[in-house]
Amino acid sequence: MKIKIIPLLFVATIALAGCSSAKDKLGLTKKSPDEFAVVKRAPLSMPPNYTLRPPSPGAPRPQEQSPEQAARQTVFGAEGQAAYEAQATGNDATFLNKAGAAKADPSIRRTIDSETAVLNEQEKPVVKRLLGMDSPEQAPANVVNAKEEAARLKNNKEKGKPVTEGETPSVEQ
Repeated sequence: MKIKIIPLLFVATIALAGCSSAKDKLGLTKKSPDEFAVVKRAPLSMPPNYTLRPPSPGAPRPQEQSPEQAARQTVFGAEGQAAYEAQATGNDATFLNKAGAAKADPSIRRTIDSETAVLNEQEKPVVKRLLGMDSPEQAPANVVNAKEEAARLKNNKEKGKPVTEGETPSVEQ
């Protein structure tokens, strides 16, 4: 009976490995990061004047642009940046108004991030759901005291008790 089950399990495993949806549910596919969330940092350079005061902690770097400014400059170019910041007139203003540019939600990225977090929790791979991995209810790991555990096991063996009897000693942190 066991000899017949092993080939059947092997065939079923190969059949499931070919299904992309099965790979997704089992957590075998690679999910790449959001390439639009990457922010480029300005390179470090030596200042021409060494009498400068050090920056205050947490202050923004003066040579860096905000991601929005960097995106505008990339899309519109240096001279297009000034044109973008100026008020649109004529056909451009009409087009932008019909497209709803004035009504754009400035917090759309936060909304999308919160919705994605909910979806990520719902679409957790089957293996992680079954084993309870990455759950907040998961108990913290205890470090076993090796000397006391060896003594407990030896004592159980001498008395003929099972190895599971007694409490496992742990190191207090």
